[in-house]
Amino acid sequence: MPDFWIFFKVGLNHVLSLNAYDHLLFIGVLSAPFVFKDWKRLLLLVSFFTLGHSIALFLSVFKIVTAQVAIVELLILGTILVSALFNLFTTGKPSHKGGFTFISGITLLFGIIHGLGFSNYFNTLLPGNASDKLAPLVEFALGIETAQIVVVLVVLMLSFIAQTLLRFNKRDFTLILSSFAIGVVTPLIIDNPFWKK
Repeated sequence: MPDFWIFFKVGLNHVLSLNAYDHLLFIGVLSAPFVFKDWKRLLLLVSFFTLGHSIALFLSVFKIVTAQVAIVELLILGTILVSALFNLFTTGKPSHKGGFTFISGITLLFGIIHGLGFSNYFNTLLPGNASDKLAPLVEFALGIETAQIVVVLVVLMLSFIAQTLLRFNKRDFTLILSSFAIGVVTPLIIDNPFWKK
């Protein structure tokens, strides 16, 4: 049982760390258009992201996929940029039928990309056979899911405060958070080592 807490905490720290700004930004941008009454849909999206993250680690553990760091880091920044731009262009517009299914699929794919970004480090944490890494992988995933729920709650609380005390509407809050994310990741995309090869 102590091993459970070790990898659960690694999962928590993977998200709830200032070094994990990419994870925090992505979950923040994903959560921005939602309010408390949408918590079930948002929790489902976050779970799709965790599932994608876990699939990537599973594929890496069994050496089915190997990640090239520069490319994956660029793709991770791209997921944040695309999600933020999506918010800019769709916020305040009526949602189309089946739109949630599309967003769920994209979130799963983005989870896989983010998981690949952590896969090399995850494999160095766990020496031994691939089968020995399955239980820690589940424990790590539970830590990530818990941490992401914490981030979602913080974003929903900030949204609530912005809308009730500061008189922002949901659209304004989403646009501000998404624009902030674009401002952070755009220079990082431009300076990514991938372009210097």
